[in-house]
Amino acid sequence: MRINDRIRVPEVRLVGPNGETVGIVPTDQALKLAQEADLDLVEIAPQGRPPVCKLMDYGKFKYENAQKARDARRNQTNVIIKEMKLRPKIDAHDYATKKGHVVRFLKAGDKVKITIMFRGREQHRPELGFRLLQKLAEDVEELGFVESSPKQDGRNMIMVLGPHRKKADAKVEVQAEKDAKVAERAEAEAQERADRAPKPGQEVAKKKERGRSENLDPEIEA
Repeated sequence: MRINDRIRVPEVRLVGPNGETVGIVPTDQALKLAQEADLDLVEIAPQGRPPVCKLMDYGKFKYENAQKARDARRNQTNVIIKEMKLRPKIDAHDYATKKGHVVRFLKAGDKVKITIMFRGREQHRPELGFRLLQKLAEDVEELGFVESSPKQDGRNMIMVLGPHRKKADAKVEVQAEKDAKVAERAEAEAQERADRAPKPGQEVAKKKERGRSENLDPEIEA
């Protein structure tokens, strides 16, 4: 952005500090208004005819923009693509285990690349892989959707599942669940300590009982 004396056009379309339109004025006059208001004349639309300039505190403007950029980078989340490999003739136990991993990935807001690996004669039965991918997509449809339909890639068949929730939302929910578990654990430990602690009156009774049992010499009793 060009500011103040770097603006070398004869006139500008001036905008006031609060966004109000001042109109087309000579650049010298616009600079004078900026000086009187202890502000800067900043060119915000150089392609305009004439260019559009605004009265503002340029230092503050740069600082706020830098803050917004930092916040955007801090809140930015990178989408990670996880991969899960299956065989077309997978047994029920292994399928349940693999599906559990896919569910966990989708809950975390990650995409999942599902790869069906064909070997030997299995390569002539692509329908086996297609049906398996369809079944998996149906089993996790509450958490994800088919982003890339099943397609053959050499000896493999590939499908990509995308999460319904954004990564940032998933992170917030996961953190909330962790906080809730920590609070529950702390409450349980506090309750356990309270249960082990003697009730009012029990401590005195125990002391009296110990006092009686300690005097075992009959001569002392006499």
